[in-house]
Amino acid sequence: MQAEHGITAIDTGFFRPRFDASHLIVEGGRAAFVDVGTNHSVPRLLAALFAQGIAAAAVDYVILTHVHLDHAGGAGALLRELPNAKLLVHPRGARHMADPSALVAGASAVYGEEEVLRSYGALVPVPAARIVEAGEGHVVELAGRALRCLDTPGHARHHISIWDERSRAFFPGDTFGLSYREFDTARGAFILPTTTPIQFEPDALRASIGRMLAYAPQAMYLTHYSRVVDVPRLAQDLLVQIDAMVRIARANAGAPDRHARIAAALAELYLARAQAHGCAQDAATMRELLAMDIELNAQGLEVWLDRGGKG
Repeated sequence: MQAEHGITAIDTGFFRPRFDASHLIVEGGRAAFVDVGTNHSVPRLLAALFAQGIAAAAVDYVILTHVHLDHAGGAGALLRELPNAKLLVHPRGARHMADPSALVAGASAVYGEEEVLRSYGALVPVPAARIVEAGEGHVVELAGRALRCLDTPGHARHHISIWDERSRAFFPGDTFGLSYREFDTARGAFILPTTTPIQFEPDALRASIGRMLAYAPQAMYLTHYSRVVDVPRLAQDLLVQIDAMVRIARANAGAPDRHARIAAALAELYLARAQAHGCAQDAATMRELLAMDIELNAQGLEVWLDRGGKG
């Protein structure tokens, strides 16, 4: 999908169509990728680059919003094809890109080793000399186009969001939630938060959303999935749901079947909101489209409860 301001959304092919996006930014013949999908995504990213007449040597940056594998799993393999690119990543995530073994172990604990290998491939370490630790306020210039990194925890403590002054838009990774195009209606995009294990922190997430709103962004380029506008409405929807999800978690904290109760309540919350938004799919289809997120959000809320259910 070609968008304005030299930004192209590339479907990484992860899980299902229009689920996981990488964004290619082109400026003055130079290029940067923001999030990259998995090892299996690399041919798609290179094809999109070459389709615009940009050589691999003209890519200056691969920017990761955070190191969850649907965003960062293909970084090492992609960098092998981009001789001049540097990898920008939050300081907390840098060591995991140089040595991805802990990422693989963490994902394997959630999904199982076979599924991790099938979904993501064997992760390729990134040479330390090619890694730039991009913390709060770090700015890079892409042919004179400033890309500013904000430290935006809440979904993960190793999360940055990228402010692009040229487009007046953020690349917020997962901090600004998930918006699948199947749920679009005449009212606009539908959105929900993501509390994927293991670092959900509701207070930090609310604060990060507020920080981005202060820039008055005209759009958000989400990894799941691509460009959304009407940002103030979507932000309010996220904040309302964060509060509702916290209430669900706390209400079921002591239940012997805690996980099942939280997952069922999340499904009810999302489906009710989607139906109120005017989504055309039947309930079974919506449940199927959101099944992975319902499961992961329930797991993430449980991890948060086990840490004390604070912040």
